[in-house]
Amino acid sequence: MKTPETMKSTSKMLRSKRPSFQPDDPGELLQTIYRHLWEAYGPQNWWPASSRLEMMIGAILTQNTSWQGAAKAIARLHKEGLVSLDKLYHLPRAKLAEYIRAAGYFNVKAHRLKNLITYLVEKYNGDLAAMSQVSTSELRRELLSINGIGPETADSILLYGFNRPVFVVDSYTRRILHRHGLCSAAAGYGELQALFMDHLLPDAKLFNEYHALLVRLGKHRCRPQPLCGNCPLEPLLPSQPTFE
Repeated sequence: MKTPETMKSTSKMLRSKRPSFQPDDPGELLQTIYRHLWEAYGPQNWWPASSRLEMMIGAILTQNTSWQGAAKAIARLHKEGLVSLDKLYHLPRAKLAEYIRAAGYFNVKAHRLKNLITYLVEKYNGDLAAMSQVSTSELRRELLSINGIGPETADSILLYGFNRPVFVVDSYTRRILHRHGLCSAAAGYGELQALFMDHLLPDAKLFNEYHALLVRLGKHRCRPQPLCGNCPLEPLLPSQPTFE
């Protein structure tokens, strides 16, 4: 089976003729979607963070909000010199909530962020390098055991923070796949994730770019009210797409 070309061979990919695909072949369609998005948008350079800790903080702060709000909250933490495990561990939760107000749901997120920081300090003594030695399955299990961390946040940390080949699924992914006939509206997180991981090369760089490209498409084109004109995936829509 063909596999999507990774970043190192992108220029060759862009020059090549787009391969044909069968609508009932999800692997081939997923590969073709990736190529169209890469050709249209190029690399997304995601996740925008200066450290593994900052990335993990961002994964909590971006829950149920735009990245702009999360970025403002992270900037405030930097301004206060608080992007530090030790300082965040000892910072009162109420004070943390004040600093991350721009991220929205700041009281809830302060609680979740403190849970994550407590786990990092008390489980690994703040040693993220030691944490990186844990197997992907075990690390995912540990992350999911932290109150306030669900599959999307855990997988974001695994993919973007620890470079593990785990595909992240979000609302943009679900909407795009449903409209292209690759899943039902009721498909669960695990089903959607398996669709990518069963049909694509298990490559962290590929999963990183693919997810980021889907997010970009979802924000700018595949909205609740879609803007299909000039969308890079419009030629791939089924004859009777679903826009519900």
